[in-house]
Amino acid sequence: MADRGCPLEAVPLPAEVRESLAELELELSEGDITQKGYEKKRAKLLARYIPLLQGVDPSLQAENRIPAPTQTTAAVSKQRKPRPPSSRDERFRSDVHTEAVQAALARYTERKVPMPSRRRSALTHSSVETYTPPDTSSASEDEGSFRRPTRLTSTPLQSHSNTEPWLDRVIQGSSTSSSASSTSSHPGGRSAATLAGPTAHAHIGVPVSSRVSSKIQQLLNTLKRPKRPPLKEFFVDDLEELLEVQQPDPNQPKPEGSQMVVLKGEPLAVGVPWPPSLLAVLQRWGTTQPKAPCLTALDTAGKAVYTLTYGKLWSRSLKLAYTLLNKLTSKNEPLLKPGDRVALVFPNSDPVMFMVAFYGCLLAELVPVPIEVPLTRKDAGSRQVGFLLGSCGVTLALTTDACQKGLPKAQTGEVAAFKGWPPLSWLVIDGKHLAKPPKDWQPQAQDARAGTAYIEYKTSKEGSTVGVTVTHACLLAHCQALTQACGYSEAETLTNVLDFKRDAGLWHGVLTSVLNRMHVVSVPYALMKVNPLSWIQKVCSYKARAALVKSRDMHWSLLAQRGQRDVSLSSLRMLIVADGANPWSISSCDAFLNVFQSRGLRPEVICPCASSPEALTVAIRRPPELGGPPARKAVLSMNGLSFGVIRVDTEEKLSVLTVQDVGQALPGADVCVVKVEGAPYLCKTDEVGEICVSSSATGTAYYGLLGITKSVFETVPVTAGGTPVSDRPFTRTGLLGFIGPDNLVFVVGKLDGLMVVGIRRHNADDIVATALAVEPMKFVYRGR
Repeated sequence: MADRGCPLEAVPLPAEVRESLAELELELSEGDITQKGYEKKRAKLLARYIPLLQGVDPSLQAENRIPAPTQTTAAVSKQRKPRPPSSRDERFRSDVHTEAVQAALARYTERKVPMPSRRRSALTHSSVETYTPPDTSSASEDEGSFRRPTRLTSTPLQSHSNTEPWLDRVIQGSSTSSSASSTSSHPGGRSAATLAGPTAHAHIGVPVSSRVSSKIQQLLNTLKRPKRPPLKEFFVDDLEELLEVQQPDPNQPKPEGSQMVVLKGEPLAVGVPWPPSLLAVLQRWGTTQPKAPCLTALDTAGKAVYTLTYGKLWSRSLKLAYTLLNKLTSKNEPLLKPGDRVALVFPNSDPVMFMVAFYGCLLAELVPVPIEVPLTRKDAGSRQVGFLLGSCGVTLALTTDACQKGLPKAQTGEVAAFKGWPPLSWLVIDGKHLAKPPKDWQPQAQDARAGTAYIEYKTSKEGSTVGVTVTHACLLAHCQALTQACGYSEAETLTNVLDFKRDAGLWHGVLTSVLNRMHVVSVPYALMKVNPLSWIQKVCSYKARAALVKSRDMHWSLLAQRGQRDVSLSSLRMLIVADGANPWSISSCDAFLNVFQSRGLRPEVICPCASSPEALTVAIRRPPELGGPPARKAVLSMNGLSFGVIRVDTEEKLSVLTVQDVGQALPGADVCVVKVEGAPYLCKTDEVGEICVSSSATGTAYYGLLGITKSVFETVPVTAGGTPVSDRPFTRTGLLGFIGPDNLVFVVGKLDGLMVVGIRRHNADDIVATALAVEPMKFVYRGR
C-alpha cells in the first residue's frame, strides 16, 4: 500500500482530504457507491492537487516510490497510529488476514519500533521481464492488498510512458497507505532504491512480515503466481490445440477384406409388354375396366366412406386437367403452362382427392409437388416448405373444400398468407368446381418423357427442405422394378398404412398400384391411433395379398392384440416393412411373428426394405416363391462398427448390434458401397460405407440446386487405383451399410444421423433404439 501513498507525499494532502478519500474507498468496497460515482467524487477531491502531481518529473516519482531510510522513518512515525481493536483493516478482505494483521499491529504498538520487513531487490532476480509494476489496486478490491504479479513486457528504462498508468492508478488509491512497505531498509543503512538502481520502478517486492502466520505466508505465495498466462501464451496454447491431430489407436480394428465388386441386380423381365407410360395404363383401365375398384378410403371409425373406381379416377383426372389448362386465366392469358409446378395440399385422411389431383396434374403436363397441410401461419416447418415452393416457382395450390375451410384465414376470408410462402392462388377441386371437357378433348401426355413427373420433398437433419425431381421415365421404371420385385398382379388388394403423399406409400399405393390395376385400402393415421389393429382387420376382411406398414404399426398391434382371436393373416404373401433399415425394426418383426404366426402369418412373408428420397427403393426382401434367398441376421460388434469395420460377434454380449437384411437390389440396378469421407473409393468387403445405386429408377436432381445435385446424383465410384467402376453415374442413398452373403444388403445407420467423436463413428439411431429398449413395457428391442 506504500507504493500508493508515496507519490502523495510529494504533494501533502490535508487531513480532511485524506479522510474523505478513505471514506470514499470504504463506501466503494461496501457497495454503497458505484465505481463511476467513486471516481467522480475522488476526482473532485483531488482536482486542485492533480496539476502539481502531473508536474513532477517521472524520475522523481520513481525515486519517491522507495524513499531513503530517514524519510521512511519519518513517514512511519507520522502515519502509523495504533488502530482500535474494533476498526476494520480494509487492506485485507479475509478474516484470517484481519486477525493476523491486528495481532501484529498490537505487538508493534507495544514495542514502538518499526516492524521488521524484508524487501527483495530486483537485482537478485534473473530478468526484469518476469516482474510487474507496483500494485496500485485499492484495499477494497476482491483480491485484497496483495495482487498477483503479471508480466512486464517493456524494459524498465522505457521512459515515463510506462510509469504514467501506474501513477494514474496511484492517484486513484486512498490515503490509507501501508506503513509496512514504507519502512523497508537494508543492513548497513543502504536503501532499497540504492540497491535496485534503475530497475527500482520496475519491481517492488511485496513486504512479508517475519512474524505473520504460515497461512498468510502460504496465501501470499499463492497470490504471487499469475492467475492466467500472458496473452501470447493463450494464442500458443490454442494454436497447438487446433493443430493437434488425434493419433489413431494402434489396436483399433481395421478392414482386412478384399475390395468389393459392384453388385448387379437381376435384369428387368424381357418379353413383358410394359406400357409406354403410366398415364396410358390409367386410360386403359379407366376405359376397359371402369368399375374395377382402385382405392377405398376409411373414416376414423374404420368404415369405408368411398371407393374410387378406375373409371371415376380417369374421368375426374381428365376433368381437372381440362380445368387447369383452359379455365384458369390471368389477364386473358393462361395461368399455367406445361412444366409449371403445382402444390398439392391434402390431409392424410383424403387419399381419393389426392389421387385425382396427382393424376390430373400429370395429364395436364404439370408437375405436382405434394406437401403437408400447414397448421398455423408461422409454423416453422411450413416456413421451410414455403422456401421449397418459392424455389419451384409454385403459384397455384390444389386442395379440397373441407381442407380449405380448416386453413387459417385472413380478414378478407381468403386463405391467409403463410410466413415464408410465395403468393398462391387456391383451387378447390371438388366436382362442382371443375369444368367438363368436350368429348373430343384429349390430353397430350401419353408417353414416358424425360421431363419432370413430380417433385417429392425431403427434410434434412438441419431442418431445410429440398425437392427431389423424378422424371416420367424414372417413374415408369421404378413402378416396373417394384412390380417385378414384389410380384404384383392384376386385381390384388394392398392394405396401405403409410402416408400416400411420399416415400413407399406413394410409390406402392398410388403409382405401382395403378400400373397393375390393384385395389388399395388406405388406413388413415387417425384410425391407427384409435384402433391399432385396424390394418390387420382390413387385411382379414378384404383378403389382402400385400400390406405396407412400418415397424411402429406392428409394435402398436402387439400392444392391442389381446382378446382379438378372430383375425387371420393367412391371405398375406408379402408384409412390406418400409423402415426395415432402422436398427429397431428387427425386434418388431420378430415379436410380431411370434404372436401372429399362430394366426396364419408365415415367416417368409415379412419383407423389410430400404429406401431414400434420392434413390427411391434401394433394396427389398422377396419371398422364396419369387426367387429370394433365405432371410439372414447379422450380430455385429459395436466396437468394430464405431471404427467402420464389420466384425461378427455373439448375441449373448451387450455390446453387439443385431441387424436384419433388407433384401436384394431392385431389378435393373447396380449397387456398391463407397467410403464415407473423401473420394468415392470402393470399400472393402468387411468395411461400412455409404450405399450407392445406379439405375434408371432413381431420382435425378435436387430441384434448382445444381451444386449439391452433382455431388449426390452424379457420383462416380472408383477402385483403389482410381479407375471408375462404371460409365454410368451413381446416386448416393445416405444409407450406411455393407453387402453380405447371398448379395443381401444390410443397413446399419444413416448418414444424416452420423456422429463422429474423435475417430469413432456413432449414429443417432442408437439413441432412438436405446430409448425404445428402456421403455417400461414387456417388449424387448434388440440392438444398443
